[in-house]
Amino acid sequence: MELERYKAALEAVLFALAEPADTEKLAAALELDEHTVEKLCGLLQDEYNAPGRGICLLCLEGRWQFATKPAYGSYVKTALDNRRNAPLSQAALEVLAVIAYNQPVTRSFVEQVRGVDSSGVVASLAQKGLIEEAGRLDLPGRPIAFRTTDVFLRSFGLSSLSELPVPHAEQEQPQTQAQEEKQEG
Repeated sequence: MELERYKAALEAVLFALAEPADTEKLAAALELDEHTVEKLCGLLQDEYNAPGRGICLLCLEGRWQFATKPAYGSYVKTALDNRRNAPLSQAALEVLAVIAYNQPVTRSFVEQVRGVDSSGVVASLAQKGLIEEAGRLDLPGRPIAFRTTDVFLRSFGLSSLSELPVPHAEQEQPQTQAQEEKQEG
């Protein structure tokens, strides 16, 4: 199979999966080695980054997926008109922040941090695909732990969790220490 045919096959597989796929899975589907699939993904990514294309190929922590280019997001939102794109409440944003910065965490941890029942918000975020179960903890009752998803990353324009902003308290702490050292010196 020549290069163009492999690129087309890769494009078809990525489109059909409709969820992030790692290079290993793509290589198995195309019966190619992972290095070749990485190169093919890079070529496709370059093609979709060209002006005049409405979608792009994202690499999310080593997994590949098609996504709408941000410039056309409003058209897609209008066309889909579903709850997934509804604005998040303040409570939902708080729960997402607790989970994103501390994951994997249990619902009871989230409730302890927020000081209020969060079961409804957690269920809503899971339904929207922004969080998912990350297994059960080895504690009494075997509580479910939650983590953020690739949908969360895409929704907030992130490639990985390392791109999350530094929490306000952590930003101030180094400045305070630096000021103390300056005063001592």
